[in-house]
Amino acid sequence: MNYLAHIYLSFDDPQLSLGNFIADRVRGKDYLQYPAPVQRGILLHRAIDTFTDSHTIPRASSKRLHSRYHHYSRVIVDIYYDHFLARLWESYSQVPLEEFTQQFYALLQDNMAWLPQSIQRMSSYMMADNWLLNYREFEGLERVFHGMNRRTSMKSGMDTAVEELELYYADFEAEFRPFFEDLIIFSREKLLILKT
Repeated sequence: MNYLAHIYLSFDDPQLSLGNFIADRVRGKDYLQYPAPVQRGILLHRAIDTFTDSHTIPRASSKRLHSRYHHYSRVIVDIYYDHFLARLWESYSQVPLEEFTQQFYALLQDNMAWLPQSIQRMSSYMMADNWLLNYREFEGLERVFHGMNRRTSMKSGMDTAVEELELYYADFEAEFRPFFEDLIIFSREKLLILKT
């Protein structure tokens, strides 16, 4: 899953959401240097990724893309799924997406000093371009995919990934809905284990 989903799956716990957000930039046991709630967020993020990678539904989604995007297919599906979470947000949250994203950006700014350097740099772009809200629209997704394609030295071809989303929109949405329900249940259960 991508940024919006990881933040959402922190269930309104600020420190947990920060850990969930920075987890990809924290290697091995380096998570132990953070406070316990942030550690739980990092471990929850890792568990979410493992669950997602082994689940049959995201695999089916990425298989649809594999002939064109190869090993980048799973990354693309993660972003597609954030798009559906943003589009269907009212089904999952009482807090409007605009408010949710601004609250998270304020949390980032308040904690910027201790975040990993790479996260600090990335966060400034995220907030300036309002990535979390802009996942909702195709134009926002196109900007994200163009940026990712540049970061892969134009090898991924991700700059065209919105085309498949448009072509198979109903299929991807139909896959997202049951998978995300499974993921919410898994994340709540995993969080209970991490808190014991």
